[in-house]
Formats: sequence, C-alpha cells, structure tokens
Amino acid sequence: MDNAQLAEISKDQLNRVLGFFPRVDTVSSVVVGVDVGMLAILASNAPAIESFTWYMLFALIPLWMLLMSLWHLYQGSFPRLEGGWNSLIYFREIAQREEEAFITELTSLSEEKYVKELLSQVWRNSQILTQKFNRLRAAFVWLAIAVIPWIIALFMFTSHNTESFLKK
Repeated sequence: MDNAQLAEISKDQLNRVLGFFPRVDTVSSVVVGVDVGMLAILASNAPAIESFTWYMLFALIPLWMLLMSLWHLYQGSFPRLEGGWNSLIYFREIAQREEEAFITELTSLSEEKYVKELLSQVWRNSQILTQKFNRLRAAFVWLAIAVIPWIIALFMFTSHNTESFLKK
C-alpha cells in the first residue's frame, strides 16, 4: 500500500473515531437530565427537616448513587488530554506553537510522516474516547442501581407526607 492510500485510510479512521465523540456526549446529556430530574423529584418530595425520622436516612442511598453518576459524567466530560507530544495534528500541541512555526512544520511534512501523525492522532483520540465511554458506562450503572432505592425513598416520603397531611 502506498503512502497516499495509507493517508486516506488514516483520515477515514480518524473521522470514524471522532464520529463517536458526539454520540457519547449526547447519551451523557440524557443521563445528566435523568440524574438531575430524579434528584429534583426526590428533593421536592422530601419532608421538612423537622419532621424527618431516622428511617428516612434511607434516601441518602439513592442520593449518593445519583451523585456518583453525576461525578462520572463530570469526569467523562473532561478527560485527560495529555499526550500527543509534538504532534502537528493534536489540537493541544498545535496551540502551543507559534502560528508561523506550525504552518512551516506542517507544510514541510513528508507524506510518510503525515500518515504517522494521522495514526498517532487516531490512537490518542481512541484513548480519550475510551475514557469518556468508560465514565459514561459507570454513570449509567450508578443511575440504574439508584432506581429501586429512589422509588423506595419516594414511597417513604409520600407516605410520611400523606400521614402528616391527614393528621392536620
């Protein structure tokens, strides 16, 4: 395979990897919305602090799980971006150069070196994408296991609020 073909394959591979970033970010946005919604419903159904009883501390379980989900989403939104040292394609490395130096270095690249730069970028973006996906998966797991305790906490709050209302 000649360098021109390899360059095209490398560009396609880079575009394929970059195409997964919006998918992960979209699903992350949905999970954030569900987490925040569940927290809001839990908080809006919580009884006043003065009428709290010890068994209502159970609500700390889904609260903690939902906060863990949000923590993983936060970590996935800001993955470690170090690496790609001296790359002429990686945005963080490009930003560290002077404009003219960058243009000169890029225009003087051989086709073989350009292919290596592309493949290095594919590799680095794959690492970053893996971090984001792993954090999204962890966030989703925390959300999923929070559902049952969240329902139980809502039931406890609703029962307590109904009893309090009926006693008045």
